[in-house]
Amino acid sequence: MIDSSWDFCEVFFQWTGHEPLPWQVRLFNDFVAGRFPGACDIPTGLGKTAAIAIWLLALAKTRGTDGFPRRLVYVVNRRTVVDQATREVERLRERLSNDRGLACIVGALRSMAVVSEGPLIAISTLRGQFADNAEWREDPARPAVVIGTVDMIGSRLLFSAYGRGFRSKPLHAGFLGQDALIVHDEAHLEPVFQALLTRITAEQARGRDLRPIRVMALTATARTDERASLRLQDDDFRNDLVQKRFRAKKWLFLHRVEERSDVVSRMIGLARNYRDDGCAILVFVRAVEDVEKVAAGLPRGKVQRLTGTMRGYERDRMVRDDPVFARFQTATDRNPAVTPEAGTVFLVCTSAGEVGINISADHMICDLSTLDSMVQRLGRVNRFGEREARIDVVHPAFTSEDGSTEASGLDAALERTLGLLQRLPRREDGMLDASPAALADLRARTCPSEWAAAFAPSPIAPPVSDFLFDAWALTSVREELPGRPPVADWLHGLSDWEPPEAYVAWRDEVEVLEDRVLSSMDLSDLLDDYPLKPQEILRDRADRVLTQLKKLGSKYPASRVWLVSNSGRVEVLTLGHLIQERRADIAWRTVILPPSVGGLREGMLDGSADPSDSLSYDVSDQVLDENGERLRCRVWDDDPRPPGMRVVRTIDTLPEADEEEGLEEPVRRYWYWLARSRGADDDHRTRADKSVPLDEHLNRVRNIAKSLVCRLGLPETIVQAVVLAAGMHDLGKAREVWQLMVGNEDTSHPLAKSSTRGFRPDLTRYRHELGSLMDAKQTDGAGTTLASLSPDELDLVLHLIAAHHGRARPHFFPDETFDPNYPDDTVALICAEVPGRFARLQRRYGRWGLAYLESLVRAADILASREETQ
Repeated sequence: MIDSSWDFCEVFFQWTGHEPLPWQVRLFNDFVAGRFPGACDIPTGLGKTAAIAIWLLALAKTRGTDGFPRRLVYVVNRRTVVDQATREVERLRERLSNDRGLACIVGALRSMAVVSEGPLIAISTLRGQFADNAEWREDPARPAVVIGTVDMIGSRLLFSAYGRGFRSKPLHAGFLGQDALIVHDEAHLEPVFQALLTRITAEQARGRDLRPIRVMALTATARTDERASLRLQDDDFRNDLVQKRFRAKKWLFLHRVEERSDVVSRMIGLARNYRDDGCAILVFVRAVEDVEKVAAGLPRGKVQRLTGTMRGYERDRMVRDDPVFARFQTATDRNPAVTPEAGTVFLVCTSAGEVGINISADHMICDLSTLDSMVQRLGRVNRFGEREARIDVVHPAFTSEDGSTEASGLDAALERTLGLLQRLPRREDGMLDASPAALADLRARTCPSEWAAAFAPSPIAPPVSDFLFDAWALTSVREELPGRPPVADWLHGLSDWEPPEAYVAWRDEVEVLEDRVLSSMDLSDLLDDYPLKPQEILRDRADRVLTQLKKLGSKYPASRVWLVSNSGRVEVLTLGHLIQERRADIAWRTVILPPSVGGLREGMLDGSADPSDSLSYDVSDQVLDENGERLRCRVWDDDPRPPGMRVVRTIDTLPEADEEEGLEEPVRRYWYWLARSRGADDDHRTRADKSVPLDEHLNRVRNIAKSLVCRLGLPETIVQAVVLAAGMHDLGKAREVWQLMVGNEDTSHPLAKSSTRGFRPDLTRYRHELGSLMDAKQTDGAGTTLASLSPDELDLVLHLIAAHHGRARPHFFPDETFDPNYPDDTVALICAEVPGRFARLQRRYGRWGLAYLESLVRAADILASREETQ
């Protein structure tokens, strides 16, 4: 259903403040017609991130009919530090809220959601207050923009969800792998991931997924000469803005030094020449170690560093509050409360400053990098064509200066890049024209194979098979499985010049929770309740992380650390044991340190940093909303609790103490972990601010599920199955043992959620999902006739009941396979059917399609819980 009441060009201008470029009009028309270009080859600075606004307008135009994707997943390169796309979507949502002239768009987007209250567009990003929140998945009918790295998005698509427990993995895979347009920005930098996306789309087509993903690659520097589905045409080049930016004056000069060790000192000398010019100078180096060398040689107080190894918390504060960085930002991106630093300033970057960052420098100094990297760097100087920029590139002497080399690997790509740069148009004074127009002309004049050979070597993409997809989808199998490798190699590929990375965070619980407490809990569940957020994590090469951990280990060998695998499994080790016996295991894993060991300096891992050097090690409570209020926190005993939060976990740190006799001295005992109802990672919790009768909850979930699946336009047989499952999903909570667990003494009036402080989740391993499955199999379904369903429809209903909290994929855990209301042999028989049913349904609906249907029931449950706590 196409809404013809408004014109794209008029609304786009009113919304963004810019006339749409011709290529943007063509993209909108393609979207509305149901065509999703496989690739867009658009030069930097010409509005690629506007693809988000264009998708939203096409969604409003079509009102989500005919399977138009309701989620846009914007994937940025893993080296990105500042997320330009996030800022763009934040501004778009704010303007929609404040401009009455956009009421037609607001009304169309609002009408799609099941719950009219709440955000018009759900936003979840890799940074700041929207970091990996629940907005995008609590109402799957609501338009949503999810922005993340290759690791964040890729691991979730492959049912691995870095940093999440097994319960969340199918939910993330279902909602990112269905009903979504995946936009892969700067796709040439991650060719292995782009190939994986292509493979997933083919697998979804073969598996007949309900709402298969669409994939669109954005790039300004394509590796091959294959024609993109969408690129600039003649009408674009006649546009004044395109002309201004496409022909921006950027003059490049090559500086040769005889030894590689002389490159940095030459760069420092060139940078110092600008110290009295009052300019903003961007400095790029390939190595993190060279950032410190360059920064140390420049005027103190006038330099800021930007690397991908900074922890998210300090990185976000720098972007928001640093006056040096503000000089490189546009007026719309800059914090109005920050006064930019005066005089000449320097921003020294690694590749983290090359991608996904809307900065522009007056001039640039850099070492030589591969062609794909050099083009990205050039896009960050005189980005908008406002001035005349100078670029100084320092390179070591090569055997052949024309790029005709017999070297291999990275060195060969560097030599070939140098040879191509030397073919740019040259002025009489030796300066080379490095404008986007000159680069485009160079590409047109260069043999495609020669152009591609100057790029960074492509990692080897491991083959992916049906067997691997099946193995990764077994999310309730938490143990290591033969034939189920970690997914990192399928996201980034294998290369000998780009070593593996590791991740580091700091949490109080690592040292607070003693062995007697840890023995009674599943730590992967704990991290699922209070997951690591991007702002808590820093990442670096695994070898450099190990070097710094060794420094810490020499001082604190007995300190405990948690080692978190990609599957979410948590091991408790001592720091000494980790660096001596398990050092090889940190690659692509997360090490959680206790704050007492220190190790953080200016946001980067430094084993010589004393704990007293920083007051902000555990920043897990510093997740804020747009109003600056905390979305979660942890408090002790009777400490004041922020209003609007609910308990997601209670930890008794002294489980052997006698409650009645008390303790001799006041001590901290009960640790309450809290989260706001909206945006909290607490959808599986049974504790609430007020008690909710079970029958009321089931009716509410059933009604919401019906509204949800009808609004999504799913087939009638699926609508019926989802609604039936939603109405029976919590029948197992009526068991006396479960009611006692949540503190309900009146078991004749069963509750779905309890407000009592006597909540005891450790009382029993009984799972109410299994009890609900037993009741659905053994009874008439609480008044609903299941006998009338076909075998396939009944399979789906039973699976959705069993899997609504992440189990039954493909099994229940052995210590949970009992039900006090049924004989053990009956329970065993029903449990034995679960894996076969899961396999049949995956073949019928596809891996991501089945996870999507499971997640719809879960979303209805979450939305009902939201209503019950308001």
